[in-house]
Amino acid sequence: MNISTFAAANKLVTGRDSLTQLPEEMTRLGVQRPLIVTDKILIQAGVVAQVEELLPMKVGIFQDVNPEPEIEIVDQCVSMIREGNYDGLIAVGGGSAIDIAKAASVMATNEGSIELYFGTNLVKKPGLPLIAIPTTAGTGSEVTNISILSDTKEQVKKGIVSPYLLPDVAIVSPVMTLTCPPSVTAASGVDALVHAVEAYISKFASPLTDALAIGAMKLIAVHLPKAYACPDNIESREAMITASLMAGLAFGNAGVGAVHALAYPLGGRYHMAHGVSNSLLLPYVMKWNKIACMEKLSDIAEALGEKVDGLNRDQAAEAAIEAMTRLCRYVEIPQSLREFNIPEEAIAEMAEEAMKQTRILKNNPRTLRKKDIEDIYRAAY
Repeated sequence: MNISTFAAANKLVTGRDSLTQLPEEMTRLGVQRPLIVTDKILIQAGVVAQVEELLPMKVGIFQDVNPEPEIEIVDQCVSMIREGNYDGLIAVGGGSAIDIAKAASVMATNEGSIELYFGTNLVKKPGLPLIAIPTTAGTGSEVTNISILSDTKEQVKKGIVSPYLLPDVAIVSPVMTLTCPPSVTAASGVDALVHAVEAYISKFASPLTDALAIGAMKLIAVHLPKAYACPDNIESREAMITASLMAGLAFGNAGVGAVHALAYPLGGRYHMAHGVSNSLLLPYVMKWNKIACMEKLSDIAEALGEKVDGLNRDQAAEAAIEAMTRLCRYVEIPQSLREFNIPEEAIAEMAEEAMKQTRILKNNPRTLRKKDIEDIYRAAY
């Protein structure tokens, strides 16, 4: 019997004025000493101040989040939680801040080293109350049960997967994304597209995740170029953060696939931003996946605005890949690994690392061998 389950943040609060609900949610969760987990750029931009001024109590601020979340940063955050006796977390930022906060929330209540919890369902106890407030439209981390962290010693990315990582509340407001620079808007927006596409073609997709994924793609195709071209377009910002949320709900339940598996070595070894690596690899992986999911790629072409009437399955699938490539070009996503000074001789080693990502490769519609991964990297080079 086929069985699908669906998990999300305990409560979603959306809309332009949704941030005003923060004090009420803090009271409902019984948080009296919150710690904001964020980065220095968002503090300088005044984004964190918008959160602070809504709260009646004094808050602490952990501001050392990096673009690529590292294990050591989680340890530092947990130390601050314990020293300050904080009883709840507010993550303000992109996927890095939210992933750090998710990991720190459970490490504050579970014993031992974080290394004990990399894997699936290894966290034994709930974490501290957590409210996630995304400031980018891309990762969907505010509604997923996973935290991806960089192991700087091994130069790889590792994941903690647990229902205890699902935030208690996700407050999703387009206003919080208005300070996002165009390059981040582009990379995070195509990252959301990757989440939607990989969830849709996943072996573990369901009618519910399919509907969310297709809906996200339709919004991204129309509104990502607009949000990129005109950062203060609040309608497109709202559409994009809604698409990111929908894609997060889709991939958080259906899983992601080969794009993510191949992107992890680029982030862990060469510190390429997650959204950029996913975005760069997307067309190349989809071209390779094509023969295993032509019908679904045809649906994706239609969702991205392509006319598929009169096309055969292969032509419609190609139209989907061309539409993805064109969208990446519109928002100036880098087109090759060479642009990041990644040595071509590193491809075999990166393929070895990508092959270890069995947790997500099992979702991919086409089985990969090491040689296949090397071929994809070379095509993207």
